[in-house]
Amino acid sequence: MSQAENEDRQSDEQRQQAESDSSAGASARGFAAMDNEKQRQIASKGGAAVSRNREYMAAIGKKGGERVSQNREHMAAIGKKGGERVSQNREHMASIGRKGGEAVSQDREHMSRIGRKGGES
Repeated sequence: MSQAENEDRQSDEQRQQAESDSSAGASARGFAAMDNEKQRQIASKGGAAVSRNREYMAAIGKKGGERVSQNREHMAAIGKKGGERVSQNREHMASIGRKGGEAVSQDREHMSRIGRKGGES
C-alpha cells in the first residue's frame, strides 16, 4: 500500500470515528433535547416552587440588599436617578408639598416660631 493510500484510509477512519463519537454523545433524550418552550415551562415550575418559601426568599433578598448597600457610590447613584425621575412629575411633587405643608401647619407652635423668625429677618 502506498503512503497516499495509507493516509486516505487513516483519514476515512478518523472521519468515521468522529461521526460515531458525535452521534453517541448527542442523544434525543432529556431536558436538553426538549424544545425551548417546554424547557421554560418546566423551569418556571421550579421557580414557583422555590418562591413559595417566603422566609427563604426574604433571606436571599436581604443578603442581596446587604451586599449592594455596602457600595455607597452605587446606592447614591440609584437614589439620584430615582429622585430625578420622580421630580420630573410636577403634579406628584406638588401633592407631596401640600401633604407636608398640611402636616407642618397643624403644629401651631412650630408655625408661630417660623412666623416670628420671618418678621425678625
